[in-house]
Amino acid sequence: MTTTTETAPRALRHYGKLALLVAVALVMGYPLLWLISSSFKPESLIFTEPGLIPDQFTLSNYIEGWNKLGLPFGAFLLNSVIICLLAIVGNLFSCSLAAYAFARLKFPFSKFAFALMLATLMLPFHVTILPQYIVFQRLGVVNTIVPLVLPKFFAVDAFMVFLLVQFIRGIPRDLDQAAEMDGCNRYQIFWYIIFPVCRPALVLVAIFTFLWTWNDFFAQLIYLGSLENYTAPLALNLFIDATSGESAWGMLFAMSVITLLPLFVLFMLFQRQIAEGIATTGLKG
Repeated sequence: MTTTTETAPRALRHYGKLALLVAVALVMGYPLLWLISSSFKPESLIFTEPGLIPDQFTLSNYIEGWNKLGLPFGAFLLNSVIICLLAIVGNLFSCSLAAYAFARLKFPFSKFAFALMLATLMLPFHVTILPQYIVFQRLGVVNTIVPLVLPKFFAVDAFMVFLLVQFIRGIPRDLDQAAEMDGCNRYQIFWYIIFPVCRPALVLVAIFTFLWTWNDFFAQLIYLGSLENYTAPLALNLFIDATSGESAWGMLFAMSVITLLPLFVLFMLFQRQIAEGIATTGLKG
């Protein structure tokens, strides 16, 4: 009898928390659900029909939007994928090397250099965009993907370096000493010992790099000037006509849904690694 009376309040609390979570999820997810629903509505009903279930279902927004801009929308997605993959390779290579140096090697002014690197986290990206643009313009690589990819090979993402430093500091130094006794030099210790052990943090770096590069608009707008080099965010902007006010909202929403799909797939495939990486790099609260 006592067990039954204790179980009932516990079940009520459980279902109460579950209902609260569902309600919060619906509130947070409503804009996304509205976007997906609107992409299947005729243009005339998008802003006049408030419901999420379309009265008139159509795929014309997807079919017409795919070829609306003179190039198939897949070309813009491919440009985004290429830039993201190169950015991931650059960050994994350069940020891991920089993090290994800060975490394991002793060199003059190492603490000052690390503090200076952390200070750059508070430096707005827009402050450095003009001098960077002048440099790349003199190199003759504006309107190519080089300005978007090349800096990634020089450990410019301080957050990624900091994240890897935190992880490497948690690796026992006994592994380094054992490798030194086996005759490994610094580079071999990094490549054969540290780099493989950093896999959870490296996965997190790769995922963050993909998300931030995929969603980047400002830098890509600055450096990419021709339609064939446009990425998906820039192509989406072409559906908006700020001068006449006759924007193609239906096509914009449809292509936005397609652009969001890789992010959803990435999260679904690597959600366990994301949680593991955050938990092992000291980023959790």
